[in-house]
Amino acid sequence: MSSPVNPQVDDVNQDNLRVGRQIRDLRKAKGITLTFLAEKIGKSVGYVSQVERGVSALPIPVLQAISDVLEVQITWFFHTDSQQYSDELNYIVRSDARRSLDFSGTGISEELLSPRLSGDFLLILTTLAPLAQSDSEPRKRKGDEAGYVQSGVLELSIGAKHYTLHAGDSFSIHGDDPHFVRNPSSDNDTVVLWVMKPLKY
Repeated sequence: MSSPVNPQVDDVNQDNLRVGRQIRDLRKAKGITLTFLAEKIGKSVGYVSQVERGVSALPIPVLQAISDVLEVQITWFFHTDSQQYSDELNYIVRSDARRSLDFSGTGISEELLSPRLSGDFLLILTTLAPLAQSDSEPRKRKGDEAGYVQSGVLELSIGAKHYTLHAGDSFSIHGDDPHFVRNPSSDNDTVVLWVMKPLKY
């Protein structure tokens, strides 16, 4: 008797495969070895190989680190299955046409709310499932960013300081400040709206 198919899990696995292939193809096109990429992001060669094959979880901070090494914006990996009207492309993002990233094993999903990737800032909506957290290594970006807690509770660590934020609270982080986020709730999602400066290469 065959097991029932969970379409949501299937979609997530497809995201893993799609992004893994993009990483592999871009890495090879740039002449970067698995070993070099693994060393640069502080992970094992085996882990990077599994990511490229879509069989290992890929937290957003790790994808950001890979993006830095491959010299692309993290938004390069976002996708959408919906079509936008051509006259809206540079101005509007419909709720059913957001580009998204959603990986198994992380409990974190992200949606790109900005209509253009070439502007001075990006809007990204992050949903942390109950008890989900960013990678164990504190994240550092090359640009400033700010966030607004839309719903739920967010534990935010910036350097050695730790904060608990609730719906309606907001924050700002300098690019050289390592930071870490976590949803401490075991019952409810935490939703955060981020404003980021896109990385320029």
